[in-house]
Amino acid sequence: MAQELGTLAQQTADRLAEQHVGVVVAVVAEDVVEIRGAGSTGADHSRTPGPDTLFEIGSVTKSFTALALARLVSAGTVGLDEPLGDLLPDGTAVPSRDGRQITLQHLATHTSGLPRLPRGMLLQALLRPSKPDPYADCTADALLSGLARTRLGATPGNRFRYSNLGAGLLGLALARRAGTEYETLITREICAPLGMTDTVVTVDGTRSKRSAQGHGRRGRPAAPWHLADLVGAGGLRSTATDLVAFVRAQLDGGPAELAEAIRLSREVEHRTSPFAWVHLGWMAHRLHQRQGAHLQVWHNGGTGGFSSLVGFDPEKRLAVIALGNTQRPVDGPAFDLLRTLQSEHAAMPN
Repeated sequence: MAQELGTLAQQTADRLAEQHVGVVVAVVAEDVVEIRGAGSTGADHSRTPGPDTLFEIGSVTKSFTALALARLVSAGTVGLDEPLGDLLPDGTAVPSRDGRQITLQHLATHTSGLPRLPRGMLLQALLRPSKPDPYADCTADALLSGLARTRLGATPGNRFRYSNLGAGLLGLALARRAGTEYETLITREICAPLGMTDTVVTVDGTRSKRSAQGHGRRGRPAAPWHLADLVGAGGLRSTATDLVAFVRAQLDGGPAELAEAIRLSREVEHRTSPFAWVHLGWMAHRLHQRQGAHLQVWHNGGTGGFSSLVGFDPEKRLAVIALGNTQRPVDGPAFDLLRTLQSEHAAMPN
């Protein structure tokens, strides 16, 4: 089985490498893990990327932020229905609509009504479309000042509207309540219990030598992204090895100290269509009967030079992780691989 999984992972990595400078693909099938790489890290110490190569994981970060929320809820530190304003500095103006306030659950399920980007960023993107580090100025002061002048596009809790602003504010608010900063919060609440040592915001020391160089869509080197205080929306770097540990906790329920939070994160559900919904930090859908009716829970990510996807089937204990150091989505081949695993698993005798 391991040999077959390794072959499938390598085939997907090779397929992705046709349009990416370098990629790593990991496959998890129950207790078997296979990780394969293709292409190049693209840095001065260029080599084939592998299990311990660091990539910017972009919006996959949101799954960590939401799990940190669930951890703090299970510890009684915050409440899912607690208003965002209760976790922000006194005097912060938080928009509401129809008498309903934005709660932490709204932020984690993209149902807050907040726009996708912080106030002023869309105009900035139009004026400076090639700005190499577009979120670098998103300090807490800038975010909270803009929040006071933001209008909600829907009543909180009513409608799914993907929001980097909302996820970033959630990370900022949780760190404030925990009395620390975001990176320490994620390390303490998630990475330490799972033995993940390479999921970080700041890359330094020996990790810099293991970091892939990002590339734009045309293969030119791209500057790294720094999300300042919006970091909870997409500022983490990680490796295939760490993300395997993260997704295996989703498949197996995790260690005792994380089990309640993982369960809570998937118990919360907001329907976006008859066949799709969102959990705390995860998208989910069930394929059509003609495709096997398999369950897929996932999140993807993209920055100026990287792309990523983590997808899994908790019913069959299968997962796929794809990490690329090019600004081209890895979603298609990654989902194809997950469907292949699901179909082959369904065909196996009990």
